[in-house]
Amino acid sequence: MTVSRHGGATVAAVDLGASSARVVQVRVEPGSLRMQEVHRAANVPVTEDGSLRWNLPALHDGILDGLAAAVRLGAGLDSVGVDSWAVDYGLVDRDGSLLSLPVTYRDDRTDGADRLAHQRVPADELFTRTGLQHLPFTTVFQLVAALADDRGAAEIDRAHRLLLVPDLIGRWLTGAEGAELTNASTTGLLDVSSHEWALDLVERLGIPTRLLPPLRRPGSTVGPLTAEVRRRIGLDPGLEVPLVAVGSHDTASAVVAVPAADDSFAYICTGTWSLAGLELEHPVLTDAARAQNFTNETGVDDRVRFLRNVMGLWLLQESMGTFIRDGSLKGPLAEVGALVAAAAALGSGGPVIDVDAAAFLAPGDMPARIRSACVDSGQPSPSGPVAVTRCIIDSLALAHRRALRSAIALTGRSPKVVHVVGGGARNALLCQLTADAIGLPVVAGPVESAAIGNALVQARAIGAVSGDLTGLRALVAGSQRLQRYEPRGGEGEWDALQARLGEQPVTASGRDWP
Repeated sequence: MTVSRHGGATVAAVDLGASSARVVQVRVEPGSLRMQEVHRAANVPVTEDGSLRWNLPALHDGILDGLAAAVRLGAGLDSVGVDSWAVDYGLVDRDGSLLSLPVTYRDDRTDGADRLAHQRVPADELFTRTGLQHLPFTTVFQLVAALADDRGAAEIDRAHRLLLVPDLIGRWLTGAEGAELTNASTTGLLDVSSHEWALDLVERLGIPTRLLPPLRRPGSTVGPLTAEVRRRIGLDPGLEVPLVAVGSHDTASAVVAVPAADDSFAYICTGTWSLAGLELEHPVLTDAARAQNFTNETGVDDRVRFLRNVMGLWLLQESMGTFIRDGSLKGPLAEVGALVAAAAALGSGGPVIDVDAAAFLAPGDMPARIRSACVDSGQPSPSGPVAVTRCIIDSLALAHRRALRSAIALTGRSPKVVHVVGGGARNALLCQLTADAIGLPVVAGPVESAAIGNALVQARAIGAVSGDLTGLRALVAGSQRLQRYEPRGGEGEWDALQARLGEQPVTASGRDWP
């Protein structure tokens, strides 16, 4: 990889998460990445018209504040890119104004919508065409749920376009409409083989095809920031700064930043969710992959993200909120690092849960649900914040084991290492237990993987760097702090934990597990 544009570039990575929104200034130079977070704001859903919704206009205002802060630093601004969570969308009129705030994927409006959809397009056909795992809140099911409701159907009838969250922000920043491919691949509306909208399938589901915007590839230019945006953030009126379509699904950006030396790796992108899988050249559309609920999402440079969604650190985030509110978590333990350290001191052998159970999806009293799940499976109920935390982390490591061992068995791949990137890379207990459970070394970091991947795709698009994913990843490996965890012990203990949940251990033909 080479750096060719004025010796480097300064870009702004807008990284929108389910719990917070950030603007990160990234300086890309030969052999180095320097990052500075210039803005962060909580992303708090609001209740409106009986639904849980994202306050996207407030997030947009925060993004403009963050871009203004980046401009004030005086290092220049060569481009901007936006990534976010998947599946959620806004309906806009021809002026780009929202008809209503976007409903969040955690809202219960999609209950039963998958059954309605499968009456028109059977589940096996939906998987074969789109490559997606079954998640009840996927965009396609959100739309089917909206069409089944009189108010929702009327809004769809009035809408000009459906824009996924990063594309909606892009519309407000540039005036240009489109759908970036990596995020479009999570909707259940995109053909996994052709990388085009599956229009015949969309029509059979009763969804108006006119809502679907033109597709754009990661690395393409969306357009220049509008004059009003430039004025708002303090840019020279005559300076055109492009918005670059990055891997706008945050997992797609995070996978770009996996610091792997070659393709013999597995990854876990950790945060509110854990996305555990492999990077492939072609989708896996077998009956076995569908039965095990794997997904084939499009990655940067036409790679396939073959993965399974695991309900990640959301369980810990929600539990801590409950404990703080009820007064059982205070003092030093109110900090997540201290709470996890106390959980590590408990040792192994406690209860575990199936973190992917539907009961854990919605906000609310997570500790009560965890205790109930433990009792229902014949295990002791964890008492107090520390024991609940240990239960969550043990259970996440077990879920990581299940997902990655299944991916390996389904593909015949033999990864040598598991890269853990994202917020969970800070969690030493989770990283060590993941290594123990899977039986492979874990390399943790970078934490800011989505922002880094976002920035690298921008830098390559504007000519500041060149090279393939291997070259981009070498830059990450050479500039970021990484921590390696070697697996300890055998697999018998983890097989026993799986058995508590009524599961058989996953094996792979010809794979010599440690």
